[in-house]
Amino acid sequence: MITSTMPQEGTLVGIVRHYFGRPHVAVVRFVNDVPMNTRVHFVGRHTDLTEKIDSMEYDHRSVIVAKSGEEIGVRVATRVHKGDRVYAA
Repeated sequence: MITSTMPQEGTLVGIVRHYFGRPHVAVVRFVNDVPMNTRVHFVGRHTDLTEKIDSMEYDHRSVIVAKSGEEIGVRVATRVHKGDRVYAA
């Protein structure tokens, strides 16, 4: 049996697909719908970041709700890594 040492907080809402260092943007593939201003928790091997989503963009256009299956750019305060899981906090 395999067990995870990572905290499982809330519902899984997405997975980080890419990170851009400037301007600190994570491209997240969402598996559930997530509206703007939702608090999320990025969890990974080197990541433990909780913050409110205050900016989401798709193709340089602001998005109010990220829909399941979409890959949306989310502004983050610090570095996150490809493969990090994103949970509703």
